[in-house]
Amino acid sequence: MFKLKEFLNLEIIEKTQIYKELKCSKNEALILRELCKNYVISVNSVNTFTLLSNIFGVKKYAYLDVLNDLKKLIERGFVNQNSSFFKSIEGNKNQGLTLNLLQCDLSLSEYFLEFLESKPNLDFSKKEAYNDYLEYLKDEFTRIELYERLSFIRKSAYNSELKEQIKLCENYIKERLRKSKFYNVLSDIFKEFDLDHKEQIIFLTLLREEYLLSNENSTFREMNFLLSLISEDELDKHKNKRLLQENSPLLNLIEYDEYLNSFGDISKSFFITDEILQRVINFEPKQGKKVKIENVLKEQDIFELIEPRVNINDIIMPQNTKELLESILKQQDKKVLERLNLWGIKSSKNIEAKIIFYGPAGTGKTMSALAMAKSMKKSVLSFDCSKILSKWVGESEQNVRKIFDTYKNIVQTCKQSPILLLNEADQFLSTRVEGSAGSDKMHNQMQNIFLEQIERFSGVIIATTNFLESLDTAFSRRFDYKIEFKKPDFKDRLKMWEKFLPKKAEFDKKFDINVLANYELSGAQILMVIKNTALKVAISKEGIFHMQDFLESIQKELNSSFDKSKIVGF
Repeated sequence: MFKLKEFLNLEIIEKTQIYKELKCSKNEALILRELCKNYVISVNSVNTFTLLSNIFGVKKYAYLDVLNDLKKLIERGFVNQNSSFFKSIEGNKNQGLTLNLLQCDLSLSEYFLEFLESKPNLDFSKKEAYNDYLEYLKDEFTRIELYERLSFIRKSAYNSELKEQIKLCENYIKERLRKSKFYNVLSDIFKEFDLDHKEQIIFLTLLREEYLLSNENSTFREMNFLLSLISEDELDKHKNKRLLQENSPLLNLIEYDEYLNSFGDISKSFFITDEILQRVINFEPKQGKKVKIENVLKEQDIFELIEPRVNINDIIMPQNTKELLESILKQQDKKVLERLNLWGIKSSKNIEAKIIFYGPAGTGKTMSALAMAKSMKKSVLSFDCSKILSKWVGESEQNVRKIFDTYKNIVQTCKQSPILLLNEADQFLSTRVEGSAGSDKMHNQMQNIFLEQIERFSGVIIATTNFLESLDTAFSRRFDYKIEFKKPDFKDRLKMWEKFLPKKAEFDKKFDINVLANYELSGAQILMVIKNTALKVAISKEGIFHMQDFLESIQKELNSSFDKSKIVGF
């Protein structure tokens, strides 16, 4: 406690060891010293006005000149800003104002108190193997604590000593891990997502917060704090921002909320995704590795596994349809989920949606389902409903249940929740029939079971159908969204032709894309016409796309339809 006593007693504060280590301004140090004086006599928090007026006086409102110094201490995490319940309600509209600090109470942060205590060096002499995963995890969290302390006093004389401790700690962990035989789920995750050293530090920091059950606005979750852990200076911090931006490897494991902090600035608070967190916390050591969904599917012949490769922006569709799909995807937002849970609308933390895509074949229903799965970072289990009657006549009830029971078993075994895609679900969704024939009874029984399973389903299910007109009203009530996919208009057809046409091909002078877009084709038909034309041109002598070739392919496509509204599916 020598440094603390010196800090409290020495008249010239600039000569104290704590002042030199903190690299703060004189006014900031004076504020910290006054808070320390109160803390050592059991006064945990002090009103801002009382604190500043005691130090700097009230003459000519001198205390107002140091509000920005106080703000810096709060931003650096040295001081906590506390508001009473009623003051916080009154100050909501003014929370971004520096003057609002005068309405708050102040206390020393845990960070600063840990720094004052100067925790003794850790013992890294133990070299035997870890007994289990939790013993190893405890050491990883100790390593994060050292990084946190380093970020707190990055510019102080204590910096090099702390870096040496971190180096010893990391070598100590590596040596013990090398001798250990337990299943290390963290190591698997780091390898799977190819996380570098800095990304691992951020992930472990957030994992530690989960184990500590910290609140959602914890300082340790903020972007600025996470970047300070892995950055030497402000320039380095700016470079490291890329690690927490969209499309970075780390954003496959973590997510964030944006909120307004006490100074009126937009802050980001990061969390480990539920799926990854469950994988870390609830893994089974004896299993050795996560069960892959492909391996489970080998044991059944019901579903086709599809790994989505396109996202919503890759698909040309009407803007209102895209906006509706994007609104469904916003259920993934943590703040949205919290509000829905608070209001009693949802009980699960995961996105849940029962959706019908309806419209002519070839208008992008299946592709849109895959794009939604891509945005949700989920696989798709696809089932072709058109096969069920021909394959399972006489066993309808049992086998409809089998679809959903198999899905549930896959979810439980793989610890994943893939999207269930029911393609061509017309016979499931159509109006039940009145009749005494055996086929009519079987059809109605099958639909009743299907209705019951939809009611109980948890997760995301998408059913596609060409005919909404025949939809049974009972099904209509049980699906959250019914989204129509129309045939593309001229504007969208033009975009499709522009997107699908080969970019490095040569076209004749008569080629006119606007003429092609006038033909009322679906996206699937446009793609088919381009492929057929390309095949014809590829085997020709000159290898040039002629307008006449396209027109002939279009005519063949239209003539091959069973009727004028026939559309070839994606």
